[in-house]
Amino acid sequence: MVTFLFWNLDKRPLSDRVVRLARTHEVDVLILAECAIDLPELLKALNGSGGKPYSLPAGASEKIQIMTRFPGPSLVEEFEDPIRGLTLRELRIEGLSYILLAAIHLPSRINWNEKDYTLASTTIAQSITRTEDALGHRRTILVGDLNMNPFDPGVVGAQGLNAVMTRQLARRAERLVRDKSYRIFYNPMWGFFGDRTEGPAGSYYYRAATPSNHFWNIYDQVLVRPGLMDALEEVRILDSDGTDALLTRNGLPRRSSGSDHLPLLFRPNLRPETM
Repeated sequence: MVTFLFWNLDKRPLSDRVVRLARTHEVDVLILAECAIDLPELLKALNGSGGKPYSLPAGASEKIQIMTRFPGPSLVEEFEDPIRGLTLRELRIEGLSYILLAAIHLPSRINWNEKDYTLASTTIAQSITRTEDALGHRRTILVGDLNMNPFDPGVVGAQGLNAVMTRQLARRAERLVRDKSYRIFYNPMWGFFGDRTEGPAGSYYYRAATPSNHFWNIYDQVLVRPGLMDALEEVRILDSDGTDALLTRNGLPRRSSGSDHLPLLFRPNLRPETM
């Protein structure tokens, strides 16, 4: 299996926590948003305990930083959209089928409204589809801070990310709307809402004295194309860095020593026979 970890650091100096997470979970691909940590220093800290060394593959993204333990040019940049904070990289691991990794950090909800996200999702979906066609496969994983919940129009809309909540729905691979076909993503994040599941009730908590407030949100998501969904063996929203809790005693994100977002860990089994 390949271990991925995504975390929006909220521009906080969380180098020690990032290192502990990477070591605890033996992370192969580390994806960071709002990272204000000096990257050479972070690489030095990550590589300070031996093991497979991390490197920072070349790429033009300013909003997303990706580090990997895979050697050589294993993450090849295919497309960059700085306005929407999207980077598309093909992950080329020897002996395994290549995958397209789409990492994203959409603008804050302070600056954008629902219409902005819905329109941006249409452009993002088109960019992913064009890149899949150019590469000749649909083995795609989309991960990042969407600043949308799984039920928001930009995520579920056919012209948007078209992400459905069950594998049975996703097995259709595409869905037809007014004689036009749209590629489907499977979204496992639906299963993480509330306190009847293991782990936190979401990935981001927002307290506001407004008439309508969800409190817990799942803005940090991983979506996979149907061809990869059965290979996705583990998805977790983490509440600890392996040593210290990321939540307060009340079960809320510990912003005093962490981020306002919780890390997202996922492990697909990328054996060629699962493709």
